[in-house]
Amino acid sequence: MYAAVKAIYENGQVILQENPPTMEKTNVIVMFIKDEPVNNKKTVGVKIGSLAGKGYSIPDNFNDPLNDLSEYM
Repeated sequence: MYAAVKAIYENGQVILQENPPTMEKTNVIVMFIKDEPVNNKKTVGVKIGSLAGKGYSIPDNFNDPLNDLSEYM
């Protein structure tokens, strides 16, 4: 079983910030993650409204039930 538990390493000690999934003696793997600043300027995907006026539109019946799925509804 693998489980991740958030912790902080400071002055030679690992301080758990969450309860571990077991209290029994267990092998563990400690990974050191380099904190990197968050870049809020990057945008992933399509920005809302960016396709407006470019020939794309949502049909009026977009939210209507699909006939193929009628037996499940």
